Amino acid sequence: MAFRGSFDHTLDAKNRLTIPARLRKPLAEGVVVALQRDADSCVAIWCAKDFGHFVDSLLEGINPLSEDYSKLERFFNAYSAELELDAAGRVMIPAKLLEKTGLGKEVVVIGAGNRLEVWERAAWQRAESELAVAVKEIGPGGHTS
Repeated sequence: MAFRGSFDHTLDAKNRLTIPARLRKPLAEGVVVALQRDADSCVAIWCAKDFGHFVDSLLEGINPLSEDYSKLERFFNAYSAELELDAAGRVMIPAKLLEKTGLGKEVVVIGAGNRLEVWERAAWQRAESELAVAVKEIGPGGHTS
């Protein structure tokens, strides 16, 4: 299942996010909440299995004794947490990740294919505007400057 859509949400007093009901099933077997390496203002919520495959695919082909391998491995392990949805379909966003991303109570949850991303609302509004322009430049049929 691909995660799609955009949803306005609020973190509760314990920094828990209620996952939209229709998106919970793939997350039922475990969740990884992690920083995104390409977006400073969001955290990603992955199915645990998919996160492992994602990290493995990034490390594939990099010499395991290289500095790059160590940096990637360190980043994805230091800035992630394996969690479970509670009975109400909520996941707690770790304080360390909230601090790193500047997430507050008002968030936007977006589907990003293989993961959900949780953005601070104002940061998503800025990123969304940039994204709409940037995608016109990518791939076949993209505009050239």
